Amino acid sequence: MASTVTTEPSENSATPPRPGYGQLLRTRGAWTFLLPGFAARQPFAMLTISIVLLVQHSTGSYGAAGAAAAVTGVSMALFAPYSGRLADRYGQRAVLIPGVLVHTLSGLAFTALALAHAPLWALFAAAVPTGASVPQVGPMVRARWGVKLQDSPLMSTAAAFESVTDELTFVFGPLLATALCTTVTPAAGLVTEAALTLVGGLLFAAQNGTQPRVTGTGHARVQHVSALRVPGVRVLVVVFLGIGSVFGGMQVSLAAFTESIGEPGLNGVLYGTFAAGNMLSGIVCGAIAWKAAPHRRLVVGYAALALTASALWTSHSVLVLAGLGLLVGMCIAPALITGYTLVEGLVPAGARTEAFTWLTGAVALGQAAAVTVAGQLEDRLWGGAGFLVPMAGTVLALVTLLALRSRLVTRPRNRTVARGVGHRVPVTVD
Repeated sequence: MASTVTTEPSENSATPPRPGYGQLLRTRGAWTFLLPGFAARQPFAMLTISIVLLVQHSTGSYGAAGAAAAVTGVSMALFAPYSGRLADRYGQRAVLIPGVLVHTLSGLAFTALALAHAPLWALFAAAVPTGASVPQVGPMVRARWGVKLQDSPLMSTAAAFESVTDELTFVFGPLLATALCTTVTPAAGLVTEAALTLVGGLLFAAQNGTQPRVTGTGHARVQHVSALRVPGVRVLVVVFLGIGSVFGGMQVSLAAFTESIGEPGLNGVLYGTFAAGNMLSGIVCGAIAWKAAPHRRLVVGYAALALTASALWTSHSVLVLAGLGLLVGMCIAPALITGYTLVEGLVPAGARTEAFTWLTGAVALGQAAAVTVAGQLEDRLWGGAGFLVPMAGTVLALVTLLALRSRLVTRPRNRTVARGVGHRVPVTVD
């Protein structure tokens, strides 16, 4: 017989406390995967900008640099979902260990080829395994939160926390990569990225106790369905492609802008300002108890993103560009957080790592396309023409979102047991 169980948060309180970051971080065992997970995802924010600066130095062309970075991004976007699917079936550790080893070796090979002034096709050949083997640590951490929290209202807080963590890496990553490439040697950024990937990835893989259970045996294999078959996931993929166009377009355009004014060191500062806006709005977003439905929040937030991104190409000074970059960054975090939150309601638990990697891959693919197009625009047109790419990407994604927003409506699942409101120890039901 099914029974329904509810637990009161306090005998003297009629209203449960709102889920917050403090409550989230007190989740048992969370720190065992949070700290190594942060170290393992840090190199991801360094990869594209390190490739752009290294190849631009060796070839003198932003178009070639953008193309090499784009091959890396496309390769990652194509292979990331398969990595997520394998992690769902065979465990994260089984995917991570060979992945970080391949990524480290291929990244070092790419660096050696660039320094040797190898032809562009050789760089492309090395970029493919470099991108394909990028460890999908962010989606794996999100999947571990899903195991820890399950149906707790802290899931939306965890989504916000992960977005903040991602953006914290995008504050420090580009700054570190730019500083290494401009003050040490153009190859220092990519070498450091490879080393951090190896160390951080292996440390994260060692936390075997918190990974989700594999779904590759028994009845789970029969029930396994690709996350991309969920209509809402396909809509979110388009939305995240637009977000990727902002990342890629700004990386190339900011590098070209700071180079044109003779201050290449400002590239990391400007991109860090953009990422800081993203991080700050993510903190606020996670602290708010939202009443509006997630799909409605996504529409409003994405409209604001498209509006601010459309103004980037008009800026002609460092201060104006920094201000606009801050605003654009502040609009990205709510869209990312809401998108990842929607996955929890749209996708079965056994396919969520794959779903998260589809979204991460979409960002990488949008970034790759934006890097390529923005690089060509900067080489062939006027300085700052690359900023047209974020405008086009977000506007097209917004049109798609408005047309298909009904597919993002999540429906409550039938449950026979409720744990009550708040993060509580599960109640045993006979």
